[in-house]
Amino acid sequence: MKLSIITICRNAGSGLQRTVASVLAQSRPPDDYCIQDGASADASVEGLQDWLRQEGKAETLKAEMLKRGGEPQQTQKDTEVYAGKTEIRISSEPDRGIYDALNRGVARATGDVIGLLHADDEYAHPYVLARVMQAFEGGAEAVYGDLDYVRESADDELKVVRHWCSGAYQSRQLAWGWMPPHPALFVRRDVYERVALDNGEYYNPSFRCAGDYDLILRLFPRLRVPPVYVPEVLVRMRTGGVSNRSLEHIVRKSCEDWRAIRHNRIGGIHTLLGKNFRKVGQFRVAD
Repeated sequence: MKLSIITICRNAGSGLQRTVASVLAQSRPPDDYCIQDGASADASVEGLQDWLRQEGKAETLKAEMLKRGGEPQQTQKDTEVYAGKTEIRISSEPDRGIYDALNRGVARATGDVIGLLHADDEYAHPYVLARVMQAFEGGAEAVYGDLDYVRESADDELKVVRHWCSGAYQSRQLAWGWMPPHPALFVRRDVYERVALDNGEYYNPSFRCAGDYDLILRLFPRLRVPPVYVPEVLVRMRTGGVSNRSLEHIVRKSCEDWRAIRHNRIGGIHTLLGKNFRKVGQFRVAD
């Protein structure tokens, strides 16, 4: 069974290298690693290529302009890197935001199973993908786990500021605001196809910060077998994401959550309230 990991990024700086290093350090690395860059202007992609060469992780390196209609497109570049058994494919092109980038990444992925790990995030330990794939080999259609939000302290150590414990899945919990952490969710390719929108896209790009919640509300009710819960932290995410960086963004996120709830006809106002109240017990006081 083939595994694809997708990392979306834009001007990620050295955070992109940290994420790629985390993926390549897995005891069961992905077969296919798609890095979807939004035409970064900070040379983070070039820095990643240099780092791969310097670390000796790239056995071969091939970069070429993609061609459309026979003419090179200066706004889009494609890079292929082979690191051991992992094929890393980097595409750098303008996009319309997070969910447009995710749609492009999923469309490019070639694996039977697809996981997401955004730039600056890391897997919690080297055996995450091995444990996830073991569940898929047992017949799972979706696998998820827990997530820690972390912040760098003054001594450069990562401190946990929020612990998202998903808990075992029960279908009725969707109507009470339950969802798994998006970066800690792995899904079979055929399930993505099953829940695709009428236009063929997987994530609705009209959302700015709740497209993942909208996907989950479509995805979980259509699973033929219950998702498998791995009861441990799979991903460490640095704080400051688009949905929680300010009060304005939190309000926008709630408005978009409400739109997703209404559109998918799952629950009501109690769903939105439950989704927000679930977060209260997750926060930790960093030392």
